[in-house]
Amino acid sequence: GEQNREGWDNKVQYILAQIGFAVGLGNVWRFPYLCQKNGGGAFLIPYFIMLLLEGIPLFYMEIAIGQRLRRGSVGVWNHIHRYLGGVGIASMVIALCKYLMRLERKVGEYGRLVCFLIALYYNMIIAWAFFYFFNSFQSPLPWSSCPTVPNVTINNHSVAECADTSATSYFWYRNALDISPSINDPGSPVWRMCLALVVAWLIVFIGMFKGIKSSGKVIYFSATFPYIVLIIFFFRGITLPGAVDGLVYMFTPDMSRLADPNVWRDAATQIFFSLGLGFGGVIAYSSYNDMKNNCKKDALTVASINCGTSIFASVVIFTVLGFKAHHRSQQCIDHTIIKIHDFFNEYHPDHQLNVVAVEMDRENFFHLLEVINNTFYKFNDTAHEELKSVNITDCTIKSELKEAVSGPGLAFIAFTEAMIHMPAGPFWSVMFFCMLINLGLGSMFGTLEGIITPLRDIGLRIPKEAIVALLCLISLAIGCTFTLRSGMYILDIFDTYAGTLPLLMIAFFETMAVAWVYGFSKFSDDIKLMLGGDGPGWFWRATWCYISPICMFTLFVSSIISLAVKTPQYEVYVVGGGYKIKVDYPGWAIGFIVCLIFCSIIWIPIIAFLRW
Repeated sequence: GEQNREGWDNKVQYILAQIGFAVGLGNVWRFPYLCQKNGGGAFLIPYFIMLLLEGIPLFYMEIAIGQRLRRGSVGVWNHIHRYLGGVGIASMVIALCKYLMRLERKVGEYGRLVCFLIALYYNMIIAWAFFYFFNSFQSPLPWSSCPTVPNVTINNHSVAECADTSATSYFWYRNALDISPSINDPGSPVWRMCLALVVAWLIVFIGMFKGIKSSGKVIYFSATFPYIVLIIFFFRGITLPGAVDGLVYMFTPDMSRLADPNVWRDAATQIFFSLGLGFGGVIAYSSYNDMKNNCKKDALTVASINCGTSIFASVVIFTVLGFKAHHRSQQCIDHTIIKIHDFFNEYHPDHQLNVVAVEMDRENFFHLLEVINNTFYKFNDTAHEELKSVNITDCTIKSELKEAVSGPGLAFIAFTEAMIHMPAGPFWSVMFFCMLINLGLGSMFGTLEGIITPLRDIGLRIPKEAIVALLCLISLAIGCTFTLRSGMYILDIFDTYAGTLPLLMIAFFETMAVAWVYGFSKFSDDIKLMLGGDGPGWFWRATWCYISPICMFTLFVSSIISLAVKTPQYEVYVVGGGYKIKVDYPGWAIGFIVCLIFCSIIWIPIIAFLRW
């Protein structure tokens, strides 16, 4: 590798950079959803197993190979074998930078196109967070209540739509996104989102244009600030009513879910995606290390912090969601008591004596339901059916928590709804979205470093500032697709299919390349040279050579089979109705999904064939 390669200012800066890259939005808004969806505390069993067998070994391998060869991902895989090269970077910028066409035999690393695809939509999520961040400097918060314009329509739809859903949901879909009714109806760009996206890419450029010297300085803040906010939210959250109910619901194990293969697939995918394996960012960051750095200790430290962050973030999230459920439960009780009172007064005053004996208030609500079930339902079927038509619900906190939410639904609807009921709601909103922005930026710096470092390693004679500026401008132009009214539907395709499945196959070939092409014995000698001692033991040999590749290949094949046997669907927001329904993707969208999955990994066999 390069002996005069620039390096980190100190070890703390490097560790924070790796933590900032590994710990991202998925820890805060995807892990809690998966834990809730897949058996609560029981989900932690496959999660820790996959962390041990797949996550930590691959993370250690990427750090070690980058540090030993002191190259970015292009240089690493071309050094191991020229058949392992790809033209990901060339295919990404070939239309704008013809110079790369003359370098096609030098350009490697099939995973960089994946980095580019991830960066495109990931920064749109950061832009959404910026939009909410700027709107948080208001009191009351703009999503705290429905529009109060009687008998007037907005955008040809009555504001009664807001009453049918919720103020936070209405603000998200109709104000922030101005969402279209279908992916087939792209609509025009939403100017608010365009401005937010420009701000997001400008911040990324400022943090990246001087390389690790600038991004390393920014990392001190972007990697540590989210933990400060999480700790503040933790101490605030556990004091809220309903917080304990949220935690009990979160961690109550449902062991029967462990028999479902989808639970294990979700655990493996979450470990894989949250650690940033296969992006090239881990290799790029470690290539700036001193060769004698203890990379094994770094891998174990960062992976453990990433896992601990996911669990701690889940605790914080569900204390707040428990509070939201408690508030909704109280509203539900008040509304149901009114319905019960009106029903007996208007339709069945003769049976009211049985109910009046119970005081109609929140404290006696569940006893009231018991009295109704034990007395009124015994009279006749007609009365029973009449009462059922009133739609009396039990209004328990558990029933309010049953609706699993993930991603934008968690951050921009559920969490924002909880914050409007907190004292000093704007303050908590500013803190929360500032945290999301920092989490996103930390991952963005690592993702883009996985593109920029390989571009410089191939000998591209363009100043790094120009490369970063060009990359940000191209990404901004393409990313404007996500600002369309149908942009969220398109982003969901990228989020679901552009990263996880291709990265599985990329990391599979990475592992096979190191363990079998480069050779475990040679790699073991490299680790001995860097760390001293006896080198990696039997556990690392078993995981690198056999267990991890088998896990990744099995996961990839099962995911493809699952995708093939059932038509992919997406959720459509019914404009004017205020609810969501699932519909099948149209034919062109399915074709686009297939292209996203294979547009990066197809270069693995192509380049191997061309260089035969």
